[in-house]
Amino acid sequence: MNSSQQLQAAEKKLLPIFYEIDLAVKGNLHKVLGSFRRYRVGVHHFAGVTGYGHDDLGRQTLDQVFAEVMGAEAAAVRVQFVSGTHAIACCLFGILRPGDEMLAVAGAPYDTLEEVIGLRGSGQGSLQEFGISYRQLPLTQELTVDWQALGQAVSNSTRLVLIQRSCGYSWRPSLSIADIEKIIQLVKQQNPGTICFVDNCYGEFVEEREPPAVGAELIAGSLIKNPGGTIVTAGGYIAGKADLVEAAACRLTAPGIGSTGGATFEQNRLLFQGLFLAPQMVGEALKGNQLTAYVFQQLGYPVNPLPMEPSRDVIQGIKLGSPEKLIAFCQAIQQHSPVGSYLDPVPAAMPGYESELVMAGGTFIDGSTSEFSADGPLREPYIAFCQGGTHWTHVAIALEKAIEAVGVAG
Repeated sequence: MNSSQQLQAAEKKLLPIFYEIDLAVKGNLHKVLGSFRRYRVGVHHFAGVTGYGHDDLGRQTLDQVFAEVMGAEAAAVRVQFVSGTHAIACCLFGILRPGDEMLAVAGAPYDTLEEVIGLRGSGQGSLQEFGISYRQLPLTQELTVDWQALGQAVSNSTRLVLIQRSCGYSWRPSLSIADIEKIIQLVKQQNPGTICFVDNCYGEFVEEREPPAVGAELIAGSLIKNPGGTIVTAGGYIAGKADLVEAAACRLTAPGIGSTGGATFEQNRLLFQGLFLAPQMVGEALKGNQLTAYVFQQLGYPVNPLPMEPSRDVIQGIKLGSPEKLIAFCQAIQQHSPVGSYLDPVPAAMPGYESELVMAGGTFIDGSTSEFSADGPLREPYIAFCQGGTHWTHVAIALEKAIEAVGVAG
């Protein structure tokens, strides 16, 4: 079979999975609509204010809507967050104090957090430079959370536990909401005062519950990922317990200002609309991931997660095994992107990353991973990470050429 026929066969096999994804989309959209209705969202909420951003009714209402959708007490949805890493860093610096310990429970954190913590670089004001200690629990040989070790890992000085929901640039399975619930229960059994903080990037609206529903006290993420619905131009969010959200917001702005300041630069309509679109866009990305996993497994490549299995985030990994195939794959995706299709991605250094990256990102929003994109670090075992997608049919079109570009495994 040629690549087009392979994809058509895969699409037929996956129709029951697509139906299940649509049911989840409907459930999440019902939740979003209910919150819009409860807070009486209207066109007057789309107007913004200038200057300090005081008394922005749209921003205040969006925070309330977002908090309810996430199952949290409070939220701060801000275009001033540069990225998900920035939102996460504000949470960490807002809560942790000298002498505190942070414990990462799902292996090494995402690459861009290494310099925030102090694992790489120096002289930039990392957590470790402020006297905050750091530990991480290695994964098991099966690349899962080490539940036995976690059961005795939390100490009296462990102020915060970092739970990274997504696999990031690793091959481990991403965490389900049930996994996160189990982690929180084990942590609280050892130290009820330890704050459970979830890096929620790539996970929003994949399941029908979010981490605050199972006990997470704080979460953070990016608006150019899932909750921005592919149309928000920049920003991030924090959500959780009201006092913790305010502490993190004080790191974004300043103590005494916190969440009360910050103009939205006439972006309120996009922020509301992006949240409304988010469940559908996540559903399209999940369908694209299922298709990617199915066809590349048929070609003999290891994939994570496996096809036909429930998704835990919007990332699909393909272990391509060589730098040449990783680059060829990304170039094929770029050539079938709506923006910059004439460009050839090449490996390059990226701020915050230790390894060079090759990235296919022909997206309308620069760096958006809620739109279809693919990237990977130039290091063994040369994994392509696909994410996002405004409609799964676009993913299918791009995959035709990606299959031809890399061929069968071996």
